Amino acid sequence: MPVDHARSRRSRIRITAALTAAAVLAVSSCSSSSGTAEPAVTIPPSASEGTPASATASPAVTVPPVHAGFDYQIGGPYQPPTGVSVVSRDHGASPAPGIYNICYVNGFQAQPDAEREWDQDLLLRDQAGNVVYDTTWNEALLDIGTDTKRQRIALKVDGWIDECATKGFNAVEPDNYDSYTRSAGLLSAADAEAYQSLLVAHVHGQGLAIAQKNAAELAPDRQQLGLDFAVVEQCGTYGECNRYTDAFGDSVFDIEYDEPGLQAACTTWGTRISIVRRDLDVVPPSDPSYLRQTC
Repeated sequence: MPVDHARSRRSRIRITAALTAAAVLAVSSCSSSSGTAEPAVTIPPSASEGTPASATASPAVTVPPVHAGFDYQIGGPYQPPTGVSVVSRDHGASPAPGIYNICYVNGFQAQPDAEREWDQDLLLRDQAGNVVYDTTWNEALLDIGTDTKRQRIALKVDGWIDECATKGFNAVEPDNYDSYTRSAGLLSAADAEAYQSLLVAHVHGQGLAIAQKNAAELAPDRQQLGLDFAVVEQCGTYGECNRYTDAFGDSVFDIEYDEPGLQAACTTWGTRISIVRRDLDVVPPSDPSYLRQTC
């Protein structure tokens, strides 16, 4: 997995309930990925394990429609562009009316401005007692290395998940599943999956779907963990889209951050998965840095 997979942390801008949606429609320099998307699918309890991954989810969970118009708004909510039927927003924001909404939570690391909100023993520390950081985004890694700490960390994140459910989101996107790769060997893939399984259970208990965020190398285990679909960053840039489609079928939502990545994703996967290019800080249209393009 490339070192640049720390890229997902560009989305670490905290959104508060005080944010108001910008009444500006997105303007794309490419064509909109509108089209006619398949409707969201509620998988009944009788769904068999032989069902293709693109149509597989946990009982009574509604997964997002595949190949849908998609927008990534975790840097600030705004009116979804025409043709968008799936949007991801921060848990501090409200869902967009009338479409499928994914709720973003930073589940494996502490926001730069929220480190003190965590019990200090839940921050991962090296042998010298220093907090271990994702240096790209200045975020402390959470210590998911023991079952006791995983339970305590999950309890706090569960509160955000409950908030997502109360607000009417349809799914949850816990970010930094791949943070163990930035832990200097202090955490393992097994730790990440054990912790993720706690989040899966709570999300499903709220009747919501749950997305795997990045960590392509863990995608083959998605079914045993109960992950329903994937939200990934730069699978076109890094040539990883097939790793996610192998596990999730067409239930993949890809965010690219540059033109070559967008073109690579669209050329090979544009007729199957949902793809959008956003600016690095995923800001609203009211910000001069705003950028949105689709296939």
